[in-house]
Amino acid sequence: MKLNLAILPGDGIGPEIIVQAMKTVEVVCEKYGHELTYQTALVGACAIDAQGNPYPEETHALCMQSDAVLFGAIGSPEYDHNPSAKVRPEQGLLAMRKQLGLYANIRPVTTFPSLIHQSPLRPDLVDGVDFVCIRELTGGLYFGRPQGRSENGDTAYDTCVYTREEVERIVTLAFEYAMKRRKKLTVVDKANILATSRLWRQVAQEIAGKYPEVETEYMFVDNAAMRLIQWPKSFDVLVTENMFGDILTDEASVITGSLGMLPSASIGLHTSVFEPIHGSWPQAAGKNIANPLATILSAALMFEYAFDLKEEAELIRKAVAESLIANVVTEDIAGGNKPYSTSEIGDWIADYIRP
Repeated sequence: MKLNLAILPGDGIGPEIIVQAMKTVEVVCEKYGHELTYQTALVGACAIDAQGNPYPEETHALCMQSDAVLFGAIGSPEYDHNPSAKVRPEQGLLAMRKQLGLYANIRPVTTFPSLIHQSPLRPDLVDGVDFVCIRELTGGLYFGRPQGRSENGDTAYDTCVYTREEVERIVTLAFEYAMKRRKKLTVVDKANILATSRLWRQVAQEIAGKYPEVETEYMFVDNAAMRLIQWPKSFDVLVTENMFGDILTDEASVITGSLGMLPSASIGLHTSVFEPIHGSWPQAAGKNIANPLATILSAALMFEYAFDLKEEAELIRKAVAESLIANVVTEDIAGGNKPYSTSEIGDWIADYIRP
């Protein structure tokens, strides 16, 4: 098979972790005889510095003509500490999602037996956790208008907007995922307070009638946040709106023991994007200490979702699991063991897979 990729390293640790993921992609393609081509483009703070635009037109054109996008991270302290900045790196991520029509972010949350001791939760709570968060990605507060501040700067406002069409497509996708798994779906909202959440619940209840095999539950977001910690094994597929999903999926990362372990896939109308859920961690940039496993696991999702190459995806996941068993891990999950560098992790996994 021909694999034509767009590679967007981004900011901070993004370039380092992308290099390790590409080691894995290249050796998998070599092992299975796939023809790999790829080009690299700018996004985020580095794109602002070079062109004044966090998501340049040529970057978008490359994404549109590629089969899949492998993306690192966005963010820079230069902009984080400047609330008055007119252009921000994160605008590049939002623009990419909007222009590519990436309406669904898929975040699997699973635990590795060798890492259970790293979780702040009791082992009996996290052992066997296996659920999927499906987050709506192009609506809600992050995209609603009007948005801004008053002339004197003392009042700020964001608008949360959802249409029936936006809710229908993400909830339908969530039901389809539930049908392929354990046939349980949790719809998370704040319908007791928010008008948009009441639309979400109404639409979800209508769609639920088309999926009688799926056990559907409705949960307020504050309750869901608590249950993620109290009883994470109770979830199978969880679907929610943009901001709630952003917060809940980052919370769910503690279940695995490290934010550096969770991959994600953003899918929609055009080219899908695969990325780790963590940020750019600029303090670690260039130090060769960042955990590349979430990015490598995102590459596994790419093989599975973008190319339907499930055997290749499973081999990558097996290599990651074996690296954890062998304690070939970075300092965030090393515990009392010797930490390995970012590049050493990438080399170890590539060597494990190498034909």
